[in-house]
Amino acid sequence: MVGDGTTTRLLPSRARLLDVARLAGVSVKTVSRVVTGHQNVSKHTRERVTQAAQQLRFRPNHLARDLRQGGVSRTMAFVIGDLTNPFYAQVAAGVEQGLADEGLTMVIAVTHDDPAQEARVVSTMLERRVHSLLLVPIAADQSYLAGELQLGTPIICLDRPAQNLAADSVVIANRAGATDAVRSLLAHGHRRIAFIGSTVYTNDERLAGYRQALFDFGVAAVTEWERTDAVTAADADRATRELLAAPVTPTAILAGDNRISTGVLRALRDTQREVALIGFDDFDLAETLSITVVSHDAGQMGREAVRLALARHEDLSGPPMQSVIPARLTLRGSGETPPPRSRLY
Repeated sequence: MVGDGTTTRLLPSRARLLDVARLAGVSVKTVSRVVTGHQNVSKHTRERVTQAAQQLRFRPNHLARDLRQGGVSRTMAFVIGDLTNPFYAQVAAGVEQGLADEGLTMVIAVTHDDPAQEARVVSTMLERRVHSLLLVPIAADQSYLAGELQLGTPIICLDRPAQNLAADSVVIANRAGATDAVRSLLAHGHRRIAFIGSTVYTNDERLAGYRQALFDFGVAAVTEWERTDAVTAADADRATRELLAAPVTPTAILAGDNRISTGVLRALRDTQREVALIGFDDFDLAETLSITVVSHDAGQMGREAVRLALARHEDLSGPPMQSVIPARLTLRGSGETPPPRSRLY
């Protein structure tokens, strides 16, 4: 009981090496040898220690052991921007697959796409002495991690490279994918093609690919049709409606990412306008809705990040490595419709 009359429930304490040793009738050092898989222990003693550990529900604290020995944990930290974005979930699944045979685990932390939160969240992960840091950069500068690199922590940036930091990275073939998408729209007769996206690295690269395809075809880019102020689906919805309300409207739209595609679709549904659409990134229901997309294997990005982290852990020398995940145009119908004849030019 406590002073206010309420009852405090006392939780049982976790068993320690000492508790297992007492129950098994051996020394703490012997228990430690059994837990760490040391071979210099008799079969009979090993069985006795194992039985005692099971009876006490003992779980070895590998993290504490590793840190006492001056090492690192067996955990790989993955710092992402938005936990609700399906893209990150697919990347995380790839990371898990890559770790499956390595005896490593993953812990996820979120920056909420807030540049001001990145350094704090990353610092919290590094305090755990993680094996490696997988980071989706959102801040404009990652030079604060230079010291950690020098200490030997592998740092792999996913989806976008680090800024002011010589770190390994895994990115998507953003420019090439966007160029292929616009070339497809041009081949189907479109000349008035808009781009809706944001100003993050991936969208910047996709915008560059969009412009390159127009330039190669001899079509002038129209600044008013380049909307880079759409971060959320609601932003994309608003941007699409504004484009369609202008005196001269685009006949096709390239959406910068999966969330942007969702907003564009909402606006097209509500306005009942016939506009071709290609989205960058696949997303739920895209196939059902026959939406043409620039697709890529997000899981491969996670697996490749693990591969780079393990390779860097073994060899800290050498220049930064960058792995590029290919992007491919997946035709489903929404991007293959020609413009209305009255709006060809």
